[in-house]
Amino acid sequence: MSSSSLPEYPFALQTFVTAEGHRLSYVDEGRGHAVVMVHGNPSWSYLYRKLITALWGDYRCIAPDHLGCGYSDKPQTYPYRLSDHVSNLTALLDHLRIKRCVLVVHDWGGAIGMGWAGQHPERIAGLVVLNTAAFRARHLALRIAVCRWPLLGALLVRGLNGFAWPATFMAVQKTMRPEVKAGFLAPYDSWANRVAVHRFVQDIPMQIDHPSWNTLVEVENSLNRLKDKPMLICWGGRDFCFNHHFYAEWKRRFPHAESYCFADAGHYVLEDALPEVLQVLLGFLRNCLD
Repeated sequence: MSSSSLPEYPFALQTFVTAEGHRLSYVDEGRGHAVVMVHGNPSWSYLYRKLITALWGDYRCIAPDHLGCGYSDKPQTYPYRLSDHVSNLTALLDHLRIKRCVLVVHDWGGAIGMGWAGQHPERIAGLVVLNTAAFRARHLALRIAVCRWPLLGALLVRGLNGFAWPATFMAVQKTMRPEVKAGFLAPYDSWANRVAVHRFVQDIPMQIDHPSWNTLVEVENSLNRLKDKPMLICWGGRDFCFNHHFYAEWKRRFPHAESYCFADAGHYVLEDALPEVLQVLLGFLRNCLD
């Protein structure tokens, strides 16, 4: 399925080639001050499609697909570590000459996006946090932990599509239309194309000896460099993974943040509560960028 045939995704995809020769796909629509939107797992830039079309009349909207996700290349032997994703995002935003932006992050996009932001606080005009984390967690939901088990995890995630497909109904409270569900799943239609979906799950650092533990600690520590940046938190209150503990932790670390919890929204808060999010987001963007 080509991206042009996807519902609510009328974007001409751009391509950036990394230093290793891999192609990163990204959306770059509209003009004006930049809003950079960083997705997580198992979504892709499709997650931000409605937000982009709501903003592109006034802002330049940039939404990359991480390597292995969306319409980016999906190399089978790539490390897919947190540090790799931060480096790729850094290279892309340098290539696009993004000197100042509002950064929007969701799910794994929190650690990746904040990893970049903490290294470049002078380029951050504001931060928008959507059901994510950029710090260590003590617990991992069982339904995610199972997908990390040797052999069984690969069979579930890559063979049976047991991560991306369940997200189309477990990450929302409002039933997705079939064509929207197909849009979320379009890039993940085979064992090979689900490589990063599995690697993201494996890359969650829960122990000190995990290869991405130190990277996550660096990201967490770098949040101190962002303390004085305007922050908007829009949270889906019925998220089984990024639950109220994470919401409370963001508010503890950023007590000045403007925060909203949408009690009836799930992990994909933009699917369940986009009008409510836009109502507060538009004012936030004006205050940060205009």
